[in-house]
Amino acid sequence: MPDEAPPTRFDPLPAGIAPIVPTPGYPATFTHTPSQPPFRRLPGRSEITGPLALHRKLPCGEANLAEPVPGRPALGQLIHIEGQVVDEDGRPVGDAVVELWQANAAGRYAHPNDARSAPLDPHFIGNGRVRTDAEGRYGFFTIRPGAYPVPGDAVWWRPPHVHFSVLGPSSLARLVTQMFFPGDPLNALDHIFMAVPNDAARGLLIARALPPAEVGSGWLGYRHDIVLRGRRATPVLP
Repeated sequence: MPDEAPPTRFDPLPAGIAPIVPTPGYPATFTHTPSQPPFRRLPGRSEITGPLALHRKLPCGEANLAEPVPGRPALGQLIHIEGQVVDEDGRPVGDAVVELWQANAAGRYAHPNDARSAPLDPHFIGNGRVRTDAEGRYGFFTIRPGAYPVPGDAVWWRPPHVHFSVLGPSSLARLVTQMFFPGDPLNALDHIFMAVPNDAARGLLIARALPPAEVGSGWLGYRHDIVLRGRRATPVLP
């Protein structure tokens, strides 16, 4: 029906969660951000309920970025990132597809667009994809990424960070975001991180360090929970 109200389950985002884009000092956000506001229309059945079972179309199981080939570990500080994907009501989102990509320990991506002189690690591709379990839990073994300078007239560095893409139960639940590490001095100087105006919302982008006694001696552990939509949603970042 044309007069049907949008689903009440999807609460509006409060002020301060959405990042300011284009982001001053970051040229790519000017070329990748639409100049006009999007058209608003009521979500249909396809946006609310699908696509379903994406894990059948997108192969999952690439959880070990730190040692994809046994006996050939990547260079850098070994870490494990774990967390839970939930919806705006706090319910676990099972069978979600969680993708991760990041720079290597020298701050360089294994991608043709990254032509910096920083070294590449032949044993580190820097991307993986997993499927959440029935409780919405996910996990990756990887290395702590390095910082890197941003091209442009202004001189600033991006802090160590990890990119996430989460494909939930519907296209309305799609999320692209970033995770930052607690206590890094570059966080407060990062134009992307600081593009989220609200202090509490920025806090949702920072992982929680796990006690070493709880994790073990093989790697450092971090927990990063992700909330799809709603007033406690994890902020969207490019």
